[in-house]
Amino acid sequence: MAEGPHPNSTFPRPTFFILTGIPGLGGTQTWLTLVFGPMYLLALLGNGTLLALVQIDSTLQQPMFLLLATLAATDLGLATSIAPGLLAVMWLGPRPVPYGVCLAQMFFVHALTAVESGVLLAMACDRAVAVGRPLHYPLLITKARVGYAALALALKAVAIVVPFPLLVARFEYFRAKTIDHAYCAHMAVVELVVGNTQANNLYGLALSLAVSGIDILGIAGSYGLIAHTVLRLPTWEARAKAFGTCSSHICVILAFYVPGLFSYLTHRFGRHTIPKPVHILLSNIYLLLPPALNPLIYGVRTKQIRDRLLETFTFRKSQL
Repeated sequence: MAEGPHPNSTFPRPTFFILTGIPGLGGTQTWLTLVFGPMYLLALLGNGTLLALVQIDSTLQQPMFLLLATLAATDLGLATSIAPGLLAVMWLGPRPVPYGVCLAQMFFVHALTAVESGVLLAMACDRAVAVGRPLHYPLLITKARVGYAALALALKAVAIVVPFPLLVARFEYFRAKTIDHAYCAHMAVVELVVGNTQANNLYGLALSLAVSGIDILGIAGSYGLIAHTVLRLPTWEARAKAFGTCSSHICVILAFYVPGLFSYLTHRFGRHTIPKPVHILLSNIYLLLPPALNPLIYGVRTKQIRDRLLETFTFRKSQL
């Protein structure tokens, strides 16, 4: 069932695709559930806890923590958009996925990735204002503006990612029904279509460079302003305290962009030198590692969240 057809044969648009997971690993990919399963569990528990804390604690309902809640909600959506299917494929073997569900997954994975990148940029701007203009921070960064920013990021993601499934849906014939991937990635589906895919390839490349490139430049500019401000402070203690307010965000940026950049470079420039299973493994790590790590980073390094968690557990323990 999972075997591909003859190279010269074509199919009308299928009612379902078959996801194979990571090709070449066979039954050994079952063991990867011991890696991706705990990642997904951490993402669910960690981000769910952060959202609950911000919801129930009025002292955390400030712009910085509302941005963090937006990041947590995005991480929950991103992890949930691929992890259940990924774990099912790795544990049970190749699985069918309806055509419409495949396109929906394609949309949500790419849209939520774009939202997460935008949220990291918004958080960098927040830190730049907090460090560079602390007296004006309450006037410049308000809860209403955070809400508008989150809405704008969501609308932007929808607008730029909707063409992905639409560009695939225009094709009537496919070379195969089997997707050698663990989820419905845009380019993995495009490889199966019969027709001119230049528009898909160009749009995918342009979108990756534009979205990530603009966000990375914005983050770099924000931290350039932060560094300029901090280096002008008179004492080392003051500089360390100012940089300390940004340390959690820097760790989150690295957790998101470093695996993503490595995955992108190996896909674009190492296609003929790095085995395909490595590409697919990296893409899954890129999507699941940040949602698992982000709540741990903020939970450990942010005093207000750490203190609130300790108060919650201490209160429950005293009741028992």
